Amino acid sequence: MDVCVIGTGYVGLVTGAVFADLGNDVICIDKDRKKIESLRRGVMPIYEPGLEEMVQHNCADGRLRFSTSVREGVQASQVIFIAVGTPPKANGETDLGQVSTVAHEIAKTIDTYKIIVNKSTVPVGTGDLVRSIVEKNRRRTVDFDVVSNPEFLREGSAIPDSLYPDRIVIGAPDRAVALALIELYAPLEVPMLITDVASAEMIKYASNAFLANKISFINFVANICEKAGANIDDVSKGMGYDKRIGREFLQAGLGFGGSCFPKDVHSLVHVAHSHKESPALLEQVLKINADRVPRLIRRLRDRMGALKGKTVAILGLAFKPDTDDLRDAKSLEIIRALQSKGVKIRAYDPIAMEHCKRLLPKATYCKNAYEAAKGAHAAVIVTEWREFKNLNLERLHDAMKTPILCDGRNVCDPRKARHAGFDYFSIGRR
Repeated sequence: MDVCVIGTGYVGLVTGAVFADLGNDVICIDKDRKKIESLRRGVMPIYEPGLEEMVQHNCADGRLRFSTSVREGVQASQVIFIAVGTPPKANGETDLGQVSTVAHEIAKTIDTYKIIVNKSTVPVGTGDLVRSIVEKNRRRTVDFDVVSNPEFLREGSAIPDSLYPDRIVIGAPDRAVALALIELYAPLEVPMLITDVASAEMIKYASNAFLANKISFINFVANICEKAGANIDDVSKGMGYDKRIGREFLQAGLGFGGSCFPKDVHSLVHVAHSHKESPALLEQVLKINADRVPRLIRRLRDRMGALKGKTVAILGLAFKPDTDDLRDAKSLEIIRALQSKGVKIRAYDPIAMEHCKRLLPKATYCKNAYEAAKGAHAAVIVTEWREFKNLNLERLHDAMKTPILCDGRNVCDPRKARHAGFDYFSIGRR
């Protein structure tokens, strides 16, 4: 099948690469000329395990190509995926400016029947918006359909999530239209749910809000565990064995970040308000999440005393392992909060440091965790990279000026950390 993907961010680039790998002819479109030129050279704009190899392989085989021309992509394709950014506005509402712009561009170019697919995360009603824009601005009276096909990718595992998804959700105006998408996804041999467009749009937001709810809930329980003497690891396991609850997203820590959960929960709050429904539950989820970093800073101050003039090592910058994404990363919030109190920062991350240097140039960036800890009054594990789970704690201890270790992701064994001489504290554990 001939496929066009407009937008080459995480979702668009992974979607295009995977469809090409499944044997389709794919053209990926982006207005950023430098990005397209880099992609043509095989240089990825993002770090995602397995993506570079998949892109280079399919480009070499002629199934995947890149362009800045929406016209070229639309005219060459049967199915057009919109996979552009949908950032939040100041009030939490989703900014659909890029989606609207792409819909206008499609309208100028559409010359034969096309299926236009919203792959971007968008609020309920966006399918109607796209249809309205294309109908009003098309230069030829040709038929088209608008479909919602939300993505459920996790950064750091986007390729396997695309190839082995739990389900494919297709929101279409009728079953005949849905069949074209079913054909496209058929090689994956996974469950497919066919719904109306509005329901598919809602599934994405409801899913992410529910997972964010689980994270804030377990962090709320962790707060109680810290004061009551319980162990959140055991509590999480005890809950997770219940099939009705499940083990996923029950890891206590610094809260959720990244490009999806914060944005999508805020957007669903806005949608609830627009339909005159109370978003109190989701507002509490956001409130708990917003207090994770201030709570950590308070606990650090309790151990370190005055913060001004002290040095803190930050271990991990990306919002999660196996990505270089810093969007809504807890590391940025922690570093900015500490710097505002006169703290010097020494930081290390195996992937995300170059991005972070542009955002926080006043920090000192180091070649490994032990160099970051040199002369530090405290160290904070912020991202659960695998290498931090096997730190040489004695070596880390000896590098520091005062051995205070804050484990924000519960990756260390508390007994081993204390045996190594650390004043150690984590989340929801004694």
